[in-house]
Amino acid sequence: MTAALLLGLGLLLMAIGMPVAFAIGIAGFTYFFLPETFLPTNIGVQRIVSATQSFPLLAVPLFIFIGHLMNASGITPRLIRLSTLLAGWMSGGLAQASIVLSTLMGGVSGSAVADAAMQSRVLGKGMIQEGYTPGFSGAVLAIGGLITATIPPSIGLILYGYLGEVSIGRLFIAGVVPGFLLMVALMVTTFFVAKRRGYAPVREKLPSGREVLAAARSSIWALLFPVWLLVGIRYGLFTPTEAGAFAVAYALLVGCVIHREMGLRDVLTAMHASVRDIGMIMLIIMFSGIIGYVVSFERVPQTIAELTLGVFASPTALLLTLAVLLVLLGMLLEATVVVMLLTPILVPVIKAAGIDPVHFGLLMMTLVTFGGMTPPVGISMYTVCGILRCSFFDYSRELLPFALAVFVVVLGIIFFPDIVLFLPNWLMG
Repeated sequence: MTAALLLGLGLLLMAIGMPVAFAIGIAGFTYFFLPETFLPTNIGVQRIVSATQSFPLLAVPLFIFIGHLMNASGITPRLIRLSTLLAGWMSGGLAQASIVLSTLMGGVSGSAVADAAMQSRVLGKGMIQEGYTPGFSGAVLAIGGLITATIPPSIGLILYGYLGEVSIGRLFIAGVVPGFLLMVALMVTTFFVAKRRGYAPVREKLPSGREVLAAARSSIWALLFPVWLLVGIRYGLFTPTEAGAFAVAYALLVGCVIHREMGLRDVLTAMHASVRDIGMIMLIIMFSGIIGYVVSFERVPQTIAELTLGVFASPTALLLTLAVLLVLLGMLLEATVVVMLLTPILVPVIKAAGIDPVHFGLLMMTLVTFGGMTPPVGISMYTVCGILRCSFFDYSRELLPFALAVFVVVLGIIFFPDIVLFLPNWLMG
């Protein structure tokens, strides 16, 4: 009960506009000042420090840095050309290309919000000039970022693996198939909407094999990036954290030596942007360590597991219920915050119910990231609508068919766990 009240206090503080990190920190420290608490307050300080003492957690700043480096290395324009070539011949060619680009960028940016913001600046105005409504353009560009939550290296999956003590390597490999399923579902939805509205292709005919080969060759270093990561992790060449260091060196090599489009000023700009993002995320992680300690000390996971196992007759019913909860929370809080608050609570529960934590991790990241694309406080929604200057009402209305496509994929993940698990089981045992 005490832990629930503290979480409620944290949510209340966020609701009135307090920065997330400080809202979590105040809620956590409040526990040590309660009359029934006998723990010294210096434990709270210790938990803040100990939350940063993790080798796997080092992957987060490294992959944030790699996202900024890749955007400055000349990779993005090459991927845009390849995406337009592959999908521009379909109805709604630019919208289709944006979804393919999100899939290709998933192995580069690792962030749904970063992907949506980049595409809105690069493709958004062109889509509106082609006759797409601002609401439709915003919905397509925002929902495409959902693929980034599953395609490795997803920052959310790194945090989930760290907090839930789940193999990050297995999570990375497990995200490949759901990511491509989301791409197919969103492209099919885009096709039917574009066909009905008469949104034209941007190419008159299918690309030739020679054209595809030439575009792929120019983008080869970006296309190989997620392959190197998965192969290296699978065969033990490096851990997910060491993969982050490899990725930074890889981006510097590609940008400075191979493409020769990234200079010292670009590297410094990427470092400056990365420090800002890393500082925000790490402050949240540090203060969430207090909440995590309180939740564990109060035996919240064990209590919830005992209650849920008596209520839900099957793991599927539990997953369906948690799916609704995650979507609702994702609509109110940023995905990273939801992952850090709920992972220590829910992972023991789903393990007790016999659910693979890798399966649940992909489901959780998909749903909480999708919540960030919906009203009332979706960060991706605000980002895209702000750049394209479209109304939230038009955006929300245009998002509905894409939301339906996402839920179809989510139901497939829930009812058929092998969609997520067969690839990591096959490659890693």
